[in-house]
Amino acid sequence: MSYVNTIEACQFDEINFNALTELGQPCLIKGAIADSPLVRKGRQSLSSAKEYLQTFYVQKPMLVYQCEAQAKGRFFYNAQFDGMNFTTRFAQLDDFFNDIAQNQLSHGDTSFYIGSARLNDYFPGLLEANLPIHHTNLSGHSAQAGIWLGNKTTAVTHFDTSNNIAACMLGRRRFTLFPPEQSGNLYPGPLEPTPGGQVLSMVDISAPDFTRYPKAREALKHAVVVDLEPGDILVYPALWWHQVEALDDFNVMFNYWWNSTPNYVDDPMTTLLHAMLSLRGRPQSEKDAWQALFQYYVFEDKQQARQHLPMHTWGALRDLDELSARVLRNKVLKKINR
Repeated sequence: MSYVNTIEACQFDEINFNALTELGQPCLIKGAIADSPLVRKGRQSLSSAKEYLQTFYVQKPMLVYQCEAQAKGRFFYNAQFDGMNFTTRFAQLDDFFNDIAQNQLSHGDTSFYIGSARLNDYFPGLLEANLPIHHTNLSGHSAQAGIWLGNKTTAVTHFDTSNNIAACMLGRRRFTLFPPEQSGNLYPGPLEPTPGGQVLSMVDISAPDFTRYPKAREALKHAVVVDLEPGDILVYPALWWHQVEALDDFNVMFNYWWNSTPNYVDDPMTTLLHAMLSLRGRPQSEKDAWQALFQYYVFEDKQQARQHLPMHTWGALRDLDELSARVLRNKVLKKINR
């Protein structure tokens, strides 16, 4: 098990988020937003924090996820893997708050959360007041900010295709992260359907079944465990697997996802799906040959594939911009729609 890189006493607007993700490792920044209004309200009282959230809320029903005691807060598939172990419904924010409070008063074990709800859709202005991204030197594209609210819950190990800033606002959070090269050792589940839109690891890392998933032992050797207090933020690169546990009776977290590549660059997940269509069924010797070509044209230094050629012949080997991306995409579409 590894420990996370930690930065102490750093102001939010001093952080170079792109530089941190380019290091290829998670980074914990202690107390970076400890003075944000929501964190301060939470230090006063839970009721003050809830009242503060209500001042931004637009009274639009939100999607609530709920699972019963037997799930132990772990939102996943059911035992037969033919459905999910939770239900969903839409509710107003005050009803959601009341459900959590009543469950706690009755000593119930029902788990509730609102996950990845777009902040600007439901709480306009809340992000800017508490996580002032526009004051930083973050340059990003395809950005999305979300809010997570609930009681004690576990978001099962998964990966996102964007870089992530996870901001702990109320309650404590525990992240368990794994580098992308551990993907095979985490036994990825079905591509679809998934409980929350992302591929999940089939391994319960809190109680691993090494008989069924023996390679998980190796994955756990590379786990990075990070505990966040309110006011802390965790920054980690795209494709890092992570399990997220909300540890207290009421928790709030903000997420800010972004990619440093321009919007005209396509989603690599599309490439992966097309590779399954075009490569997976070929003989192994042919796949090995294509792997070498992908290495040459895609994964190695782009100059290598073109430096020996006259510039006017570069074509698709030129640096990608909005126009060349459109031309290349049209070529791909014509080949797919044969």
